[in-house]
Amino acid sequence: MITLFLYSKKYLVQLMDSAPSCSWLQAFFFLALVWFFNCGYVHGATLAVKVGNFSKVEDAGNFHIYYGQTFKVIKNAADGQSYLLLQNNSRIASTTKYCTSRIKSFVIPLSNYSVDTTYFAVSFLELLGLLESLKGITSNYVASPCVLKLYEEGQIEMFNNSDYQKLAEFSSYFLSDNDQQPACNFATFVPFIEDTPLQRAEWIKFMGAFANVEARANQVYTAVKENYRCLAKIATTKTTFKPTVAWMKYKNGVWYFTKEKYQLKYVEDAGGEILGANKNTYNVSDPDDLEEFHAILCTVEVVIDETITSDPANYTLSTFIQNLNVEDRSCFSFISNTSLWRYDKRIQNSVALDWYNGAVSQPQLALADLIEVLFPTGNYTMTYFRNLAKGEVPIKIGPEMCDRDTSAAMDPTIVACG
Repeated sequence: MITLFLYSKKYLVQLMDSAPSCSWLQAFFFLALVWFFNCGYVHGATLAVKVGNFSKVEDAGNFHIYYGQTFKVIKNAADGQSYLLLQNNSRIASTTKYCTSRIKSFVIPLSNYSVDTTYFAVSFLELLGLLESLKGITSNYVASPCVLKLYEEGQIEMFNNSDYQKLAEFSSYFLSDNDQQPACNFATFVPFIEDTPLQRAEWIKFMGAFANVEARANQVYTAVKENYRCLAKIATTKTTFKPTVAWMKYKNGVWYFTKEKYQLKYVEDAGGEILGANKNTYNVSDPDDLEEFHAILCTVEVVIDETITSDPANYTLSTFIQNLNVEDRSCFSFISNTSLWRYDKRIQNSVALDWYNGAVSQPQLALADLIEVLFPTGNYTMTYFRNLAKGEVPIKIGPEMCDRDTSAAMDPTIVACG
């Protein structure tokens, strides 16, 4: 009993350290859960079923995983929920169910699940080898050839995300939209809220916990992290000159310089420097704004245009120049040196960009692209970026591009580094 108390106390301390905003009442409730699930059936007829492998969250800031004898707890900062994952061959799995504003329980490993493909990076599922258990999607706008193939073959069905009766048929429904009315089997999966590329990639451990494939999740993340760090280290040796990079987009007559934290980190790790403009928005119909905008662009070596368009294939250099509304472009070195880029090289149905899918789980590929953008060698094939200044067009993703066994885990792509 003393050993059990110490065991439980360890998780209480971890909980309080990792979630300082958690009240003592919530913490002691968690301790009660630990005691109940570890001790509640000591005198029962079945032995405790122990968790086989473990994941430790090293970099991500918005979820944590705790392990008991027959259960796991994922604390998700995105929705304030604690997900209680109960092993399916444990006694408590058939007798315990939670669905409150703060706790939800799931029986694992998941036998069938669905995802809201609007924002969900299905590449995490492919790296873990979990496509065979994916049974439902909310749209076929998904940048994965193999998911499209399974849907085309009838192994995955499509449904409306407002069809709550249908959603209830799945053991879990993973989504990234906190605005959707929650249900008992909903789990929020939001790597996009993290600040750095590696923090986003570590969400593979979140999904791994639901399927008891932590060992695979650890293996993939370690490989991705080591490759990313190696590339970032090599980038620092490229040159002492750091090219100035502008991430920008156009909407309704206004240009915006975007400065999301993960973008800043990518530029920094690739050996560049983000543009330091006095303000972030410039109205091209305002002469003063236009003059200042013109001057700022004359200082930039690389432009990444992330303007949203319904027709990426026909978004060309001419489109970009027309949106600029600047007649004298002689000082724009990013045009004369053909360093004007978009990250929509791989796209499905003109809507789903692989940048928001594969690049999230494998940021080392995006970093390798950016290093080539900043320090071109000419002997590297881009994965996510296309050169607008050179007239490159997007590659359309389709089910015919799936050339692997969908029942097996996809290996991460490791970029040569050295």
